[in-house]
Amino acid sequence: MVDDNELNRLRDAAVPAPGESAKARAFEAAMRAYDQENISAATQGSAGGLRLTERAQKLWSEIMQKKLIATPAIAGLVALPIAGYATFHMLREQPSPFGGDEKITETLADKPATSGPAINAPGKDKQAPEGDLKKADADAEVRSRDVTDALVTPTAPPKTEAPATVNQRENGTLQTYQQAPEPAPSTEAAPSGGRVTMGFSPAAPAADGARASRVQGTAESKLMAPQQPSTMPADQIAPQEENRDRVEDFKTNPVHAALQDPVSTFSIDVDTASYSFVRGSLKQGYLPQADTVRVEEMVNYFPYDWKGPDSASTPFNSTVSVMPTPWNGHTKLMHVAIKGFDVKPVEQPKANLVFLIDVSGSMDEPDKLPLLKSAFRLLVSKLKADDTISIVTYAGDAGTVLMPTKVTEKDKILNAIDNLTPGGSTAGEAGIKEAYKLAQQSFVKDGINRVMLATDGDFNVGQTDDEDLKRLIEQERKTGVFLSVFGFGRGNLNDQMMQTIAQNGNGTAAYIDTLAEAEKVLVEDASSTLFTIAKDVKIQVEFNPNKVSEYRLIGYETRALNREDFNNDRVDAGDIGSGHSVTAIYEITPKGSGGETMDPLRYGEATVNNGGVANADEYAFVKIRYKLPNEDVSKLITTPVTSANEVESFDQASTDQRFSVAVAAFGQKLRDEDATAKFGYDKIMEIATAARGADPFGYRSEFLSLVRLASALGGNR
Repeated sequence: MVDDNELNRLRDAAVPAPGESAKARAFEAAMRAYDQENISAATQGSAGGLRLTERAQKLWSEIMQKKLIATPAIAGLVALPIAGYATFHMLREQPSPFGGDEKITETLADKPATSGPAINAPGKDKQAPEGDLKKADADAEVRSRDVTDALVTPTAPPKTEAPATVNQRENGTLQTYQQAPEPAPSTEAAPSGGRVTMGFSPAAPAADGARASRVQGTAESKLMAPQQPSTMPADQIAPQEENRDRVEDFKTNPVHAALQDPVSTFSIDVDTASYSFVRGSLKQGYLPQADTVRVEEMVNYFPYDWKGPDSASTPFNSTVSVMPTPWNGHTKLMHVAIKGFDVKPVEQPKANLVFLIDVSGSMDEPDKLPLLKSAFRLLVSKLKADDTISIVTYAGDAGTVLMPTKVTEKDKILNAIDNLTPGGSTAGEAGIKEAYKLAQQSFVKDGINRVMLATDGDFNVGQTDDEDLKRLIEQERKTGVFLSVFGFGRGNLNDQMMQTIAQNGNGTAAYIDTLAEAEKVLVEDASSTLFTIAKDVKIQVEFNPNKVSEYRLIGYETRALNREDFNNDRVDAGDIGSGHSVTAIYEITPKGSGGETMDPLRYGEATVNNGGVANADEYAFVKIRYKLPNEDVSKLITTPVTSANEVESFDQASTDQRFSVAVAAFGQKLRDEDATAKFGYDKIMEIATAARGADPFGYRSEFLSLVRLASALGGNR
């Protein structure tokens, strides 16, 4: 037994400074202990090998049990170097489970499709596919390295303060993020096709109103080499995957001089995707990118009580009003309202619907495939018993999940939806072709034949160019099968592609970000979404230069047509569904009002031979062309706009007219347009609040909350 006095002397003795020889002896002892273990390089999945953490713990135990260190004081001094060198050596010798390249990278769209259900899929009790098991093993290996790294990294007290704010430049704009706390390691493997996303939430924008974008992360881990220990600060963000949302760039409609350019032509638009996208941005805490704001889609998001036609023989009715402009005392607004005939449920034709569902790896997020499945379940419940549903899915390739099935077999349809699982790349072209083929097999004459594409738009297999897809859709629509597009998710949304194929497929484009939005689009607006009453609807307005000096169309930039396109029945245009409301607003400058933005011509106006101008009392002449769903020759509706269409004050306009103008002002404000630069969010709130009217579904109340959010985020400028 050791004398107590000797122990006391050792306790009180000064700790000797570490020397190179002591370190060398400790390292040599550790290596001998390691060699005695005779650990072979086991292949992945072998039962004989130990994971790195187990080996490190076993080695450390042997070192202490064999009393390689003579005294406790010396043991405490050299414990850290022993563990560090031993761990470095094991990491260097450990073979990579992925071969020569030790880098582990997981991308969001290019993952191979799995042949079986995802791991831990609801209602499943089957063995996971081999690819998922390998991924689970790889994830566990990365977690083992993380634990091992702790043995060679100086410990520091855990931080409990608020998440760090991180600034970075993205597309020339300062983006601000908050770094979320790192979640605890999980022993559960990620589902097949899943995306590893960095935990960031948008912070409040900088003073200049910079817009933050959601940043998707790519998980990257690499084995540590002893010669190159990590020097990255703990709070530094790993390289981030760029936001791959794609939207079409466009410029705001300019002001036109009525004398030189009196005619405006465009296709109507009943899409609503932009409003949902803008709402999602604001609720996540940042102002939307300007090109995601399409003013006409925001205005047309809301139901309006415009006067409709009396019978189905005339598919829609138009109402034109002129009123003062709230944001400019020198101009007026010409408000064009169109209301489609509302087909009663008992009169609705049979529907032949093909659900074309993207199940690629990029859809494996809560706001994508899971939300999509819930949304389509709502639609199935809305359909009639003799309607037909088919389901086509696409990932690495396309496949038929459900052959044409009557809604009377609702359980069979819902079960097919519930069993959808994500994984693989995105062969959108193959899916579209397969869906049209199925739609033709069960085609309903004089009925509704429609493909309903649900996707985040990330086509990366087959035809991926928007123009190629456009030509494909144009060919297919000639068969009488139309196409609608429903977008899901953020960070990978190809809005530009979805707009292109919806416009050319005689259908609509909507963005579904919540189950409430799914209910609006697929339940409340099901008739207008599914049942087309008029196609290729175009509007052409000719302004009278004797009454109007200048004009500009608010919105519809991506729907502009050439003047000669109006009478060309070969040119495609928008469609109107049952009960649809369509609104277009022009800002006009009455002649002599003093609100002109362009100088008058030096030599004045050209004279006319008849000594005057015909119909000189008219502001404008509105023409609308349309085709019935099963016809190829257009019909014409005309409306002269005179002082009889005018109201003296803005407050005399109807509630719906004033609310739609408030939405148009909000859209222009978000796009930072010159016309509303001096018109604050408080003024928009004032108009919208006074014109909220009946709001049974709360859409208008929600709009007011969005205006408040935008004001807080961007300042009441």
